[in-house]
Amino acid sequence: MTQSRDADRTTTATVGVIGLGIMGSAMSANLVRAGFEVHGYDIVAARRRALAASGGHPHRTVGDVAARCEILVTSLPSAAALQEVVQTVAGHRRRGRVVVETSTLSLEDKRAAQKRLATAGAAMLDAPLSGTGAQARTRDLVVYASGPRRAYRRCAPVFDGFARAHHHVGAFGNGTRMKLVANLLVAIHNVAAAEAFTLARKAGLDPALVYNVIGDGAGGSRMFQVRGPMMVAEDYSDATMKVEIWQKDMRIIGEFAARLGCPTPLFAASAPIYTAAMATGRGREDTAAVCAVLGAMAGIAPRGRRPKASPNHHRSSGLPT
Repeated sequence: MTQSRDADRTTTATVGVIGLGIMGSAMSANLVRAGFEVHGYDIVAARRRALAASGGHPHRTVGDVAARCEILVTSLPSAAALQEVVQTVAGHRRRGRVVVETSTLSLEDKRAAQKRLATAGAAMLDAPLSGTGAQARTRDLVVYASGPRRAYRRCAPVFDGFARAHHHVGAFGNGTRMKLVANLLVAIHNVAAAEAFTLARKAGLDPALVYNVIGDGAGGSRMFQVRGPMMVAEDYSDATMKVEIWQKDMRIIGEFAARLGCPTPLFAASAPIYTAAMATGRGREDTAAVCAVLGAMAGIAPRGRRPKASPNHHRSSGLPT
């Protein structure tokens, strides 16, 4: 048994993770470090090998994982993937099964999954995550768990293994609602940070100095802190959230707000910047690449292609000549 921070809460030390992408691989590695026996599956063989390298136990099918674990954590890229996984898990009945669904998907898709699992006697938590892939690696995630409180208490030690904090936010579906509110802010704050760095460069300020100084004041934000280093380095290759995947999140947020009749003018203003990142071939880069989009709009040449500073300018001005 693995003891949680709260002495009352215990759970079996075996956990299954379905989906070993950016988030799933980080959660798995942290669970292994926390002392859990982690069984996992992903359609990509390289990700299964990475799980083995971290001390986990990879399997070739979802069913193999489901047959071994009462608690399953799913981290999936699409509603179709969730439907396929749930269908398989439902076919492997196991007493006391809890499925912790952490993906960012529509409420309709999650409710359909919950109903299918219920017919197989399994409980499901709608439990999206707040945090980037980089934060997931350092166990700096927050879990927005919704659904049966008993299932939440049972899974709390697992959350402790891969997250900094976790909250029970009420009835099933509230987790996704909370996540969409959070991601609306992420979308805006990410573009706001990129806009700030672009303005700083145009003003001749050293981006690294801007990161240190602005981040220490009222103008900073979590996205400024997390994605600022990529914007300073102008290197978006180590994606913690790919632009092409983020487009799915943007669509879900937009549709959610539209159904509620809720105006989201700042979110709407940020959307074309992400679309431009896709259009300019940055779909597989981190969403911090919106800084490159704004830089191009501002006429700032990417690092390595900037003209040398004029003799009349101080070397550190950062202004093109």
